[in-house]
Amino acid sequence: MAAKAWTAKALFRVLGPGLVTGAADDDPSGIATYSQCGAQFGYALCWTMFLTTPFMIAIQLVSARIGAVTGRGLAANLGKALPRAALYGIVGLLLIANTLNLAADIAAMGEALRLVIGGVGLVYVIAFGVLCLTAEIAIPYHLYARYLKALTLVLFAYVVAAFSVQIPWSEVLGATFLPRLSFSRDFTLTLVAIFGTTISPYMFFWQASLEAEERKLRSKANGAAYAAKRLSERQSTRIWLDTNAGMLLSNLIGFFIIVTTAATLHVHGKTHIGTAAEAAEALRPLAGPLTFILFSTGIIGTGLLAVPVLAGSAAYAVAESFGWNGSLELPARRAPGFYLIVAAATTAGLLVALTPLDPIRMLFWAAVVNGVVAVPLMVAMMVVVASRTIMGRFAASRTLMIFGWAATALMAVVVAAMFATSLRG
Repeated sequence: MAAKAWTAKALFRVLGPGLVTGAADDDPSGIATYSQCGAQFGYALCWTMFLTTPFMIAIQLVSARIGAVTGRGLAANLGKALPRAALYGIVGLLLIANTLNLAADIAAMGEALRLVIGGVGLVYVIAFGVLCLTAEIAIPYHLYARYLKALTLVLFAYVVAAFSVQIPWSEVLGATFLPRLSFSRDFTLTLVAIFGTTISPYMFFWQASLEAEERKLRSKANGAAYAAKRLSERQSTRIWLDTNAGMLLSNLIGFFIIVTTAATLHVHGKTHIGTAAEAAEALRPLAGPLTFILFSTGIIGTGLLAVPVLAGSAAYAVAESFGWNGSLELPARRAPGFYLIVAAATTAGLLVALTPLDPIRMLFWAAVVNGVVAVPLMVAMMVVVASRTIMGRFAASRTLMIFGWAATALMAVVVAAMFATSLRG
C-alpha cells in the first residue's frame, strides 16, 4: 500500500503544466466543436484526433522547452525573433480569440448547470465568471496548480459517456484508420476548427509560462544553479512525460466526444449543435440521463479548468510583450498590469457571454482564428527553439525539429485549404 501511495504521489508531482494544458484544450468550446463535428459528419473525422497527436505533442514540447530553458514565457522569447509589430499583432489576435473562447465557455458552464439543477442560467454565468476571477487573483500558482491538476479527472466522464451508448466500433475504427477526405467548404472549415481547437496558440503561451513558473519555484527552493542542472537531467524527462500525458489525454477525450455524438446525434438526424450545453441537452432523450449528466458535469469541470488558462495565457502574453512584471505566483499588488489583463479578459468574456450573440459562431470562428494565428506563431517558435543564442546547449534536437516543422506545415496546409474552398464556394 505504501508503495502504491508513493507512486501516485510521485506521478502527481511529475504531471503538471503539460497535463493541465492538454486538459484545458478540452474546454466547453472544444467540446462544442467536437460535438458539432460528430453530429454533422458522424465518424468521418475521428482520424483527426490521431493525426494531430504527434504534431500536437511536438509543438507543445517546443513551447515547454522554451519556457523551461529560458525561465521566461513565450512572448518574451518571441520578441527576440519577431518585429515588435508582428508580436503585437499575434498577441492582439490571441486576445480576441481567447475572449470569444472565454465567453463561450462561461455561457456553456452556466447553461449546463441550469440544465442539471434548474434555476436562472444568467445567474450561474455571472457566478462562474466571478468565481474564476477571484480564484485567479487570490490563489498563488503553486496552490492553484494542484486545483487545476485535480480538475483534469473530470475529463474521464466523456470516456464513461462513450461506453454508456451503443457504438458500432468496427465502423469507428474504419473511419479512424481509413479516412475519407472531402474538399467541401463545410468540411474544410470544420477541419480548421478542429485543428485550431486541438493545436491552439493559447496553449503555447500557457505551457511556456507555466514551465517558467516551475523553474522559478525550483530555483527559489534549491538555488539557480541546481535548477539549471536539473533541467538537463530529470526535468527534460519530466517535461517529456508530462507533455505526452497531457496531449494524449486531450486527444483521447476529443475522440470519445466525437464518437459519442456521432453515435447518438448524427444517427438520429441532429446535425447542428449550438453549444456544448445544447449537445448535452440533445443527448438526454437519445442516450439517457446518465450520458446527459456525464456530459454536463464535464462541461462545468472543464470550464472551471479552462477559464483561468485562457485568461492567464492572455495576461502572460501581454505582460511579456510590454516587459511588465507578471506571474500567477505574485500577489496582485506586485503585478498590477498582469492581473489587470486577467480581470479584463475574464470580465470581457463574461460580458460577451451575457449578450445574445450566437455562442456557436463565437467559438467556431475563435477556433478558425486560432488556426490562422498558429501558423506564423509556430514558425517563430521553431526559430527560437533552434537558436543556440537563446537556448544554448538546450536547443531542440533533430527529431523535435522535424516533428515541429511538420506540425507547422500541416497547420499551414489546412488553413490554405480553408481559404481555397471559401473562395471557391
